[in-house]
Amino acid sequence: EVCIQDADGAEVAVKEVLAGDSVHSLLSILDVITGHTAPYKTVSARAAVPSTVLRLPAVAFQGVFEKYPETLVRVVQIIMVRLQRGTFLALHNYLGLTTELFNPESQAIPLVSVASVAAGKAKRQPCCGPEDRLERPLWPQETCDPADRGGSRAAGSGPPLKRSRSFPLPSVHEESLDELGEARAGDQMPFVPPGNIAGATSDLRMACDRARVLLQAEECPGSAMASKSKRNVTVADAPDAPSAVFHYSETNSDETVCSRKTDAIFRAAKKDLLTLMKLDDPSLLDDRVSLLHVPGGTVVSRQGDQDVNILFVVSGLLHVYQRKIDSEEDTCLFVVRPGEMAGQLAVLTGEPLTFTIKANRDCSFLSISKAHFYEIMRKQPTVVLGVAHTVVKRVSSFVRQMDFALDWMEVEAGRAVYRQGDKSDCTYIVLSGRLRSVTHKDDGKKRLAGEYGRGDLIGVVETLTHQARATTVHAVRDSELAKLPAGALTSIKRRYPQVSTPVASRVTRLIHLLGEKILGSLQQGTATGHQFGLHAAGSKWDSGNPASNLSTVAVMPVSEDVPLTAFALELKHALSAIGPVLLLASDNVKQRLGSAALDSIHEYRLSSWLGQQEDIHRIVLYQADSTLTPWTQRCIRQADCILIVGLGEQEPSVGELERMLESTAMRAQKQLILLHREDGPAPSRTVEWLNMRSWCSGHLHLCCPRRVFSRRSLPKLVEMYQRVFQRPPDRHSDFSRLARVLTGNAIALVLGGGGARGCAQVGIIRALTDCGIPVDMVGGTSIGAFMGALYAEERNYSQIRIRAKQWAEDMTSVVKTVLDLTYPITSMFSGAGFNSSICSVFKDRQIEDLWIPYFAITTDITASAMRVHTDGSLWRYVRASMSLSGYMPPLCDPRDGHLLMDGGYINNLPADVARSMGAKVVIAIDVGSQDETDLTNYGDALSGWWLLWKRWNPLATKVKV
Repeated sequence: EVCIQDADGAEVAVKEVLAGDSVHSLLSILDVITGHTAPYKTVSARAAVPSTVLRLPAVAFQGVFEKYPETLVRVVQIIMVRLQRGTFLALHNYLGLTTELFNPESQAIPLVSVASVAAGKAKRQPCCGPEDRLERPLWPQETCDPADRGGSRAAGSGPPLKRSRSFPLPSVHEESLDELGEARAGDQMPFVPPGNIAGATSDLRMACDRARVLLQAEECPGSAMASKSKRNVTVADAPDAPSAVFHYSETNSDETVCSRKTDAIFRAAKKDLLTLMKLDDPSLLDDRVSLLHVPGGTVVSRQGDQDVNILFVVSGLLHVYQRKIDSEEDTCLFVVRPGEMAGQLAVLTGEPLTFTIKANRDCSFLSISKAHFYEIMRKQPTVVLGVAHTVVKRVSSFVRQMDFALDWMEVEAGRAVYRQGDKSDCTYIVLSGRLRSVTHKDDGKKRLAGEYGRGDLIGVVETLTHQARATTVHAVRDSELAKLPAGALTSIKRRYPQVSTPVASRVTRLIHLLGEKILGSLQQGTATGHQFGLHAAGSKWDSGNPASNLSTVAVMPVSEDVPLTAFALELKHALSAIGPVLLLASDNVKQRLGSAALDSIHEYRLSSWLGQQEDIHRIVLYQADSTLTPWTQRCIRQADCILIVGLGEQEPSVGELERMLESTAMRAQKQLILLHREDGPAPSRTVEWLNMRSWCSGHLHLCCPRRVFSRRSLPKLVEMYQRVFQRPPDRHSDFSRLARVLTGNAIALVLGGGGARGCAQVGIIRALTDCGIPVDMVGGTSIGAFMGALYAEERNYSQIRIRAKQWAEDMTSVVKTVLDLTYPITSMFSGAGFNSSICSVFKDRQIEDLWIPYFAITTDITASAMRVHTDGSLWRYVRASMSLSGYMPPLCDPRDGHLLMDGGYINNLPADVARSMGAKVVIAIDVGSQDETDLTNYGDALSGWWLLWKRWNPLATKVKV
């Protein structure tokens, strides 16, 4: 049992350690590595039963790090990533803790060199003390251009900067930032650029990859750096930079612009920074550090920024804020004082900044860009120890205690995390990968309860209510989880009880999580299936948006005739409008990681690198080979969703690669994608494709531009798509529809019932077309089912209007109406004439053959339930959805013989169905009549003769019944 001691002296068991588990704290191990070992004061581990324990001293790793110093960088980075993604994610995002995670006490080192320079200046100018001198702006005002200074002051005196991202701090080596910019732009190209880290080991390269840094090659010894440098003052000209940021850098100019005092303070601050970072060679900071001054009110970096610098405060203060969960309010976590650092955690991990850094008053600080810091680490890897120690000192003792309780575990694909009926002793957080939750019924059948992606919370309901596990959860693919024991939750509730404080109410936060989970389950319970084949997820963030947490998608061909490379590049282009996307194929992976990257001996390195790419990008596309190669197996293993791409013009068949895929029993979702030419025939025989693939959960038809089917060599194809990527994707293309579906951004159009008023829906379709709003799914009830089917089949407003008008004219035929009359036992009309009119519009089209995914709503009077039809005969289910009781007889479902009536009786505007099927935005069109609520109170009985008299008598008061 791992126990922690509360402030009142009470001990709480936060974790039970069983055989195969470990008792450790990575932060404590880091203390040993950095040489700051401290005794355990509030944490203890005691044997609950007689146990055999293997003790591994942390000092045993130091010998390895001395022999392989680059490995030290990677290990420290992993520890920092766990701290940021695991510990902070669990405690902040889910429990609402903010200031409790950090130590507000000053961790500053004495600025001996800076103080001595200021003191020396003060001796010559007794009117100004050293502290006052440090608090003043460090630039010599008499040497700056008056116009620049005036403009700077005006900008600095205003409110904090209002923009989505902070300004990029200027650095000495602008060319290195240009390289980073090119690298980021290269991420939009089809392939990953090859690594150019000269002389870097694989561990250092992996650390740089995670931080998204491309290091320059080693400088030539005979470079022009040898000339004596002078100091120069320039104004930062970054696009978003506040004009009051002054940048001090070393240049080769002989012109002296700034005062000797600024020069001396800059050199002194660098000496103090050398002490903090424990750098042996002072020249490592040359040309890699900048001195900046910002006026009060400047936001230096914003929460979520990717390009982060290490800031070393010389004078003034930097306040660190964090956004509260489910609130627009920021809370101040701690204050960075002179001699302290800020931003180092995000630089070490490569993760987005989790804080906002703001200067509430004038502040001067040294800045080291991420690229420059990694250049320093390449030359002296041990510098990471000093910087990491500043992070460890900043975390609170509470986080140190929780570090013993939290576990970071890996689960192989197919393995169960827990099973239905197991004891609920912990909560899990998905750090990477994908999990699936299944319920086992008494009759032996299984029901899908949901899927979970990155950032989702699993098992919290059972843990907080102390109930047995309600479902079985297993890994769809290799996954990383953070494990929060129930004892740790109990400890947090004891330490932070339900009180009304400015911090937050922890118990209220947990109850809020419970409510969201229960509400999400109720919403999912109304779904009858997922239109896109993407199973509903149990995400607490968005229970109705099942694809919002897909991270990886694999694409594989049905046959070698499929233009898979062109398809993948086209999909990448469409996805680029939504977020960062990366396309990986076997060739460029080997180019990036080496020809032996796919060998089993490099399994860990490849898995780590692929995991980093998932962290960096919104979605990663894996392009499989045409055969079952090691790379194809890797694609299948990494995928959250597998797209099986075929040609709609070919005969329905199952490829050899698909047969092998079926035998592997992979649990990832699989979708069939059928490609069609622009000038080709409409989709047909889709049901034959699907019947051959019981493992496919959905399908989509894509009308491809001509370039997809063009026969070009791979280099020319890539060259062509590089030009394509320079243009924004067409939001109305089928590839953009697929991109929105995969990322959970689908737009649904739902058309309600309303009889002849439904003709107005044609105008709605025209309005959507004129406004440029794409539609990814169509559904409807009654007349809405008819109009929606026309839209899903045609997608062209002119054709929709013509066909709808022809049908409306056909329905007004008096002769056909009279001929369809019958003895009204069940209905006034036999339905034969109505059937022929609907059938003449849609012919023998199947719902599966429609361009846009479609559903129709009917009322099953046999089972007294709502029916959602997403496959089968189109005209039959449209007719069933329009079968008004008393006028038309019910339609017999050819599948089960159930009687189907107008869907308006049970759901006249099925926006909720579209939402449950994965649509993020639902445009619902209600053409139904207004409900009359002001009705006449006629008492306990009602005479028809009395109503007839009231209706015929012009002087009588009208009765509303």
